[in-house]
Amino acid sequence: MRIEDGTEPMKIPLLGFKPLIGVIHLPPTPSSPRGYGNIDRIVDYVVNEVDKLEEAGFDAAIIENYGDKPFSVEAYDEILAAVLSVVVREAVKSTKLPVGINVLRNNARLALAIAYATGAKFVRINAYCETRLSPEGVLMPLARDIEQIRKQLDRNILVLADIDVKHSYPIGQHSIGIVVNDCVERGYMDAIIASGQATTRPPEPGYVAFIKRNSPKPVLLGSGLRVDNIQLYWNIVDGFIVGSSIKYEGRTSNSIDPQKARELAIVVDELRRRTLNV
Repeated sequence: MRIEDGTEPMKIPLLGFKPLIGVIHLPPTPSSPRGYGNIDRIVDYVVNEVDKLEEAGFDAAIIENYGDKPFSVEAYDEILAAVLSVVVREAVKSTKLPVGINVLRNNARLALAIAYATGAKFVRINAYCETRLSPEGVLMPLARDIEQIRKQLDRNILVLADIDVKHSYPIGQHSIGIVVNDCVERGYMDAIIASGQATTRPPEPGYVAFIKRNSPKPVLLGSGLRVDNIQLYWNIVDGFIVGSSIKYEGRTSNSIDPQKARELAIVVDELRRRTLNV
């Protein structure tokens, strides 16, 4: 299958051509600062949200412990590990969609372990190859640890790695082109994520295009996608991660609005068909 200009489409392993990945932002988990007990409420919430994404026509879902603010950079939390393992496993069992996980703020080892144990297909890593200064502290690059763990597993779990990750800042001088080149040359991520400075904020299309030009890896848009701006990014990126704009009132912490999710999925499907000329 070829796209309009005759070239082969760039596909992301397990996720396909320009996948639409919906984010499920968890409410506070029991061991977080604002959390409380009853794991069943979280399981029910996640299964219901995954069902909305599948019904809407999304291609994948990613679960994120967004409600656990303020986040720990990487401290190990046994209760969080147990809760997320149960929640993600139930999500995987409830849907045909590939499910991923991101453990905030940068607990990539735990995310990878949970993905392996639960049958999840991919993880998102905020600091794969960069040292970043964030409100939670310094995010240290974890590429070596992650690739060492992946080497030992008997199935492949995709790594989606942020570049210039939102809600953080570089330490010292920063050239995004050099960062991308170094990350790709010295790492083995399956795709790169380009985002705006904060949740809900879209990055400048030119900034994303620059990252894409410097990356032989697929590039995903990681924030700010809406029905009214997807055309700006369609010919630049290889996929989309979206959360806030498909929520009720556009609020990140709210549950998914099925109508908004369906509207976006329809637009993506139409653009995909047009691009593939089918």
